[in-house]
Amino acid sequence: MLASRGPALGTALRRAAPGGPFASIHCSARRRRPARVAVVLSGCGVYDGTEIHEASAILVHLSRGGAEVQMYAPDVPQMHVIDHSKGQPAEAESRNVLVESARIARGKIASLAKLTTADHDAVIFPGGFGAAKNLSTFAVDGKDCKVNREVERVLKDFHKAGKPIGLCCISPVLAAKVLSGAEVTVGHEEEEGGKWPYAGTAGAIKELGGKHCVKEVTEAHVDTKNKVVTTPAFMCETELHNIFDGIGAM
Repeated sequence: MLASRGPALGTALRRAAPGGPFASIHCSARRRRPARVAVVLSGCGVYDGTEIHEASAILVHLSRGGAEVQMYAPDVPQMHVIDHSKGQPAEAESRNVLVESARIARGKIASLAKLTTADHDAVIFPGGFGAAKNLSTFAVDGKDCKVNREVERVLKDFHKAGKPIGLCCISPVLAAKVLSGAEVTVGHEEEEGGKWPYAGTAGAIKELGGKHCVKEVTEAHVDTKNKVVTTPAFMCETELHNIFDGIGAM
């Protein structure tokens, strides 16, 4: 993601000019300080939390780029718990988003309430249904959804500071809801025989006030005005390496 060629979020960090929105990062780069990136998780497991493969891909690309990463999650109950072996709700269970996200972070995680723009150069939101269930109510309420208060604050703060925001899979709906007119991608707008099973999300993004841009799974879209970078990830039914490459492009 921050490699020397190609990746969009890394390019945004590197293209800072003195006096511009990335001036502080530009100066830091001359001091050879690693980019400091926040990653916001939503639980652990695709159907009720963070998509683990996406989170891992993000962390690998950031590590390869030399970034310093801190993970965060909201300290709130999950909407529900899904038995991933059956794909059904586990009615008797209740779990906490921060506690579950700590599994992915290997324990090194902080409450989202502690995330500030002063400490980070960029923020990234992996996908997974947790983004639509725990970071927002999109899974239930669609275009009328509400976004978690801390998630909304983080998105607005990074946007106001002119710092890059990365989102993949379903999480671009968060930017579409919070940042009016933001350009994002969740891939294609037609299911195409099941290759893009969540293609209807593109229409919801437009209803939320965002602009949807069609992209392939290995591509990323860069909204240069809002510093929002998105990629489809598992919105597409495809091989894992394509997901990894798309996140690398982001």
